[in-house]
Amino acid sequence: MILADTHIVLWLALEPGLLSPVASAALAESRENLGGVAIASVTLWEIAMATRTGKIQLETPLGDFLRSVEEAYSVLPLTGQVAERGMKFSKAFPRDPADRMIGATALVHGLQLVTRDELIQASGEVPVVW
Repeated sequence: MILADTHIVLWLALEPGLLSPVASAALAESRENLGGVAIASVTLWEIAMATRTGKIQLETPLGDFLRSVEEAYSVLPLTGQVAERGMKFSKAFPRDPADRMIGATALVHGLQLVTRDELIQASGEVPVVW
C-alpha cells in the first residue's frame, strides 16, 4: 500500500496529466499488487476546504465527491499515535498541520507518500515517491 497526498487525490480525479511518470507507476503498482492506495483522513477535510475556498471546483456535489474518494481509497484515521508523531517533525518539515498529519500517517503505517510537495521531499523525513 502507498499513501497519496491530497493534491495527488485531486489530480487523479481532475487532472491526471499532472502526475509524474514515477508517481503514476507507483500508484498503479500499489493498486494492482500492494493492496491499494490509502489517504490520511485529514485529506477529506482538505478537499472540503479547497472547495469552500474556491481552490478547486467540482462537477459533482461535494458530498458525492467525498463518498467516491472514500470508496476509491483506504482512509487511515487520525489516531493518538499519528497525532503524537506529527509533533516530532523538524523545522525543515512544512508547518501546515494537515501536511504534518499526512506525513505522520505515512510514518506510523510504514508507507511511502506520493507527493510533489517540495518541502516534504527536501525535509527527508518521510519516504516520498514523485
